[in-house]
Amino acid sequence: MIFDMDGVLVDSEPLHERAKREAFRKTGIVLPEERFATLIGRGDEAMLKDLVSEFSLSAEQSAEILRQKNAFYESSESTLRPIPGALDFVHWSHRHFRLALATSASPRYRHFLMKKFDIESLFEVVVDAALVKAPKPSPEVFEITLKKLSLEPTTCLIIEDSINGLVAAKQAGCFAVGITTSFSSQILRSTGADLVVQNFAQLKSHLAEA
Repeated sequence: MIFDMDGVLVDSEPLHERAKREAFRKTGIVLPEERFATLIGRGDEAMLKDLVSEFSLSAEQSAEILRQKNAFYESSESTLRPIPGALDFVHWSHRHFRLALATSASPRYRHFLMKKFDIESLFEVVVDAALVKAPKPSPEVFEITLKKLSLEPTTCLIIEDSINGLVAAKQAGCFAVGITTSFSSQILRSTGADLVVQNFAQLKSHLAEA
C-alpha cells in the first residue's frame, strides 16, 4: 500500500495554498482561481517551472517566490494536524500490508511531519522529492517506490487526494483510491480513481471485506 502525504496523511493542502497565495501576492503574480486546483499534488519546483514559462520570470524572481512560499509555510507548519483517522489507519494497515510513502514533498518537510506524527518506522520505503526528477502527474515517484518494494504495479494500492496524484497512480499501473479531502467524489472518479472514499473508516471497511 502506497500513501501520498499532503492531503492524505496530513491536512496541509490549505496551508500550501495560503503560502502560495502569499508568495504570489508579494511578488506581483496574479493567478486565476481555477489554477490553484491544478497545483495540488505538484511540488514547488514543478510549480515554479510552469510559472517561469507562463510569466517569463527571471531566476531571481523564481527564487524569491520559493523563498516567500517556504517562509510563510514554515512559520505555520507546527500547527498542522493529521487527516482525521489517518494515523489510526496507518497503524492498522501496518499490521496487514507492506507500506510505502511516495510524496512530492522535500526531505526536510517529509521528515518533519513523519517525526511529528511518529510514523516513520511504519513505512518500509519512503520516496520524496530528492529522488524524483519528474513531478506528478508523472508516475515516476510511484515507479521508483514500486522498484524499491520489488513489487508489480497490479499488486499495489495507492491512496491519493489530488488529480495529479491519481493520474500518476493510474499511469504507474496501480489500483488508485481517491480520498475526498481536496476534491469531490465526482472529480476523483472522472480522473480515474478505481475507488473513492470519504474517509479512512470507509477505506478500512472496504479492505477488511476484501
